[in-house]
Amino acid sequence: MVDAMNDDELRKRLTPEQYHVLREKGTEPAFSGKLLHNKKKGVYVCGACGNELFSSDKKFDSGSGWPSFWDVANPTGINTKPDRSLVLKRTELVCSRCGSHLGHVFDDGPKPTGKRYCVNSLSLAFEERK
Repeated sequence: MVDAMNDDELRKRLTPEQYHVLREKGTEPAFSGKLLHNKKKGVYVCGACGNELFSSDKKFDSGSGWPSFWDVANPTGINTKPDRSLVLKRTELVCSRCGSHLGHVFDDGPKPTGKRYCVNSLSLAFEERK
């Protein structure tokens, strides 16, 4: 997990919007993210620590307004925890390395997993790979 000293460093390195999403569990407005329509091949990593999270070959257009994936690239890269901050019950996605908020996972995705990992663009960085 990111300690207080590293959190101060993150505050300096990230934009205020990124910090709000990653460290304060914010959400970017729907359809505003720079990675929503990204079609390049590569991997999506945690915007705070670089932990590999998702692969472009598991990305799909869910119509939700946020980048969506039907599976993770690294099974140990993401932790989940209950999120009861709204009326509806959700499952929060957090980076297993630094504890940063990524988004939520829902059970309305495509086969074969039936999962929709709905992730804020601001919580991700993209590394293009050929």
